[in-house]
Amino acid sequence: MAITTQTTPELQTAQQYVNDVYETVKKRNPGESEFHQAVKEILDSLVPVFAKNPKYKSNAILERIVEPERLITFRVPWIDDQGNVQVNRGFRVQFNSAIGPYKGGLRFHPSVNASIIKFLGFEQIFKNSLTGQPIGGGKGGSDFDPKGKSDNEVMKFTQSFMTELSKYIGPDTDVPAGDIGVGAREIGYMFGQYKRLRGGNEAGVLTGKGLTYGGSLTRTEATGYGLVYFMDEMLKTKGESFAGKTVVVSGSGNVSIYAIEKAQQLGAKVVACSDSNGYVYDKNGIDLDTVKRLKEVERKRIKEYVSEHPSAEYYEGCENIWNIPCDIALPCATQNEINEEAAKTLVANGVKFVAEGANMPSTLEAIEVYLSNDVYFGPAKAANAGGVAVSALEMAQNSARLAWTFEEVDAKLQDIMKNIYRNSVNAAAEYGHAGNLVVGSNIAGFLKVADTMVAHGVV
Repeated sequence: MAITTQTTPELQTAQQYVNDVYETVKKRNPGESEFHQAVKEILDSLVPVFAKNPKYKSNAILERIVEPERLITFRVPWIDDQGNVQVNRGFRVQFNSAIGPYKGGLRFHPSVNASIIKFLGFEQIFKNSLTGQPIGGGKGGSDFDPKGKSDNEVMKFTQSFMTELSKYIGPDTDVPAGDIGVGAREIGYMFGQYKRLRGGNEAGVLTGKGLTYGGSLTRTEATGYGLVYFMDEMLKTKGESFAGKTVVVSGSGNVSIYAIEKAQQLGAKVVACSDSNGYVYDKNGIDLDTVKRLKEVERKRIKEYVSEHPSAEYYEGCENIWNIPCDIALPCATQNEINEEAAKTLVANGVKFVAEGANMPSTLEAIEVYLSNDVYFGPAKAANAGGVAVSALEMAQNSARLAWTFEEVDAKLQDIMKNIYRNSVNAAAEYGHAGNLVVGSNIAGFLKVADTMVAHGVV
């Protein structure tokens, strides 16, 4: 995704430097296409930074920041309900701790491998920096699939997983949270095992906890609400609002549900959502109470929605959700769910605003389509940072032995998302790419980490 036009010798030199670093990343990490994608997206944005600030090159900040401080891979044996021994693989990447302890979610999904964990962890460095909170970048997970597993099997797996992970985490070292496949149930089992192993109640070691044992109000809603707060700032810049807009939201998990909820509260008409099997289109607007019950309580597939809302339509194949005309698209399902073709379809159908609720759900080619067609685009590291921001607020409450009200946390979340938007806009303008939030968020996130790394010396 070429962003910088090489018009000066300084920019040409910086572009060559960035290209060389990227080629080194590919050689050192063969076959890790997801990680390559994340690095490429960031590095292309940073060319004007290196042209203007030679200190970052002389301190080898780029070479250091693309290399994880630590990558941990481990075996996770557990016993299923039939008494059979199962073995999964666990991961934790501790990517960068310049501005604080490693912070990032745990993902339990069959697709998890080293490339995806590094892709997510690298992105997390800059997302966490954007929040303004003192947290570094990390990520983890396993190729374990909680779908179809009993509570007992999930408990057995998570206890085994935490037995090994506990050696590397702590409230001031590395603080995991949930992600795809890791919700309140999994966090609860892991926290219980951590307590057993450590012999004490270190509440700040995990975030996304239940409210009875150190969790924060608004954490459940944070990523979805934060996404909509960010989009609201994008809309205001163009003199628009959510009122009367048609919105498509992919996914039907935590992020999607609360993005739908807040968008509806602000006057939008959300007409579609999905799961891994397919999507529902409801021309009358999605009934959120039904979706919440199906997905959060009954753990059923989204196709069951149409049995209660006969005017709605269900379609197999979640990828075709982007064929639905809309003013605003909020991809909240998974990485790379919008490719170049889907992006072109969105544009042809009149989309004007896109903001990412999932982690990098748009391919680099899709992003190029947005930018070249004047679609105002909010990238994941900025738009979906609300979840990790409130995780950091949960850490603060744990450290202070306090519990803030829903309204207090929500107000802080709104301020954080407004600041992320403002800082991204300002950075884009300062470095010659006014209105480009991809460049702006990458630069704003990078500068804080890079300046801290320079101040710390070579460590």
